[in-house]
Amino acid sequence: MKKTVFAIIAIAFALSGLAQAQSECDQLYIKAMQANVPAERAKLLKDFLATCSGKGSQYENFANAFLSTGQFPKTDQEAITYGEKALALGGLDDAIKSEVIMTLAAVYNKMGNIEKTKTYSQQLIQTGTAGKAKEPEGAGWNKLIGIGHFLMGQARQKSNDISGALESYQTAYSLLNDNQILVEVKKMGKTFYDGKKYAEAEKVYRFLAGTGKDPDSIRIIADILAQTGRKAEALQMFKDMYAKKKTGDMANNIGILLAQESKTNPAVIPEAVNHLLEASLLLQNQGQAQKARNLAEYLFMSQDKEWNNRVKLIQESQKLIDDWTKTINTKFGDKNEDELTPDERREYRKLNELIDKEKKTVEGIQAQQKATMARLETLLAQAKQRVGAK
Repeated sequence: MKKTVFAIIAIAFALSGLAQAQSECDQLYIKAMQANVPAERAKLLKDFLATCSGKGSQYENFANAFLSTGQFPKTDQEAITYGEKALALGGLDDAIKSEVIMTLAAVYNKMGNIEKTKTYSQQLIQTGTAGKAKEPEGAGWNKLIGIGHFLMGQARQKSNDISGALESYQTAYSLLNDNQILVEVKKMGKTFYDGKKYAEAEKVYRFLAGTGKDPDSIRIIADILAQTGRKAEALQMFKDMYAKKKTGDMANNIGILLAQESKTNPAVIPEAVNHLLEASLLLQNQGQAQKARNLAEYLFMSQDKEWNNRVKLIQESQKLIDDWTKTINTKFGDKNEDELTPDERREYRKLNELIDKEKKTVEGIQAQQKATMARLETLLAQAKQRVGAK
């Protein structure tokens, strides 16, 4: 009987000691949380953990959670250590748990640990979804879920899962409506495009085009199509964009693609010429504008089957004129016609007759060339009317 009494007393003393320790830890935690400065609060919470870790304090998990997520100077490894300890202890409500998981996912993403980022991003999505189910009106759940999908997208991007990354980014954008997501996606697209990884780049820019907030992505898609041999698709996209807004670059793209097609399909030359003339009027860069005009002239002249032949005839006639003029100057120098012998006079007159005849021939050919150029000038005037240029 005495042994039983002593046992009860011993237990009472033990329970009394436990209650006293529990109260001391509670007081340390409360004191820490009453600190207004985050850095001071962090210091006191570390003191609390130094004294109370492993002693069953009901606040140990929350102290670790704050030390992981709080806004005070700390290393990435500290954020991970405290965060993972908080989750291991359990007992956190969904809101605090989500914040801890978000911190872990973000830090691991920063460190380049793809698998850990994926793990915690998925946990964040799941915890946020569970919290939303319990509290549908809670304004913060969609944000947490969206951040989870965004971080998952970054992890998938780093593992070269482009389709998966875009799926995550799309979900994140639908929840957050944050243009910064599109900025990150565009960086990814540019990296692929600059690296000539056109298949990956096309997926990214088609996603951007689908948001309706990056109209330039449509132009890049069309350019990718052209670069990868799908010129008919590219041409139609450029035409659709040009119909909505006339720009020099777009007109030039259309003209160049049609010029390439004209090598096997001459019927498209008039359309190519029209777009290139419009490009020459709309392009701000004078060098590019002149190139467009030169290509338009070249294509236009290629339709005149006699143009090159006439150019050749003019060159031949001019050579004859030059040769005869040289002969006159060499043979007769500064002599007047009266000073020439009858034979010299006949030769002199014959050469001048030949020169005059050849000059008339050149003038006739040039008149034909001018008629062709006049038709081109008419097309240019019509192009000016279409684009409103002076």
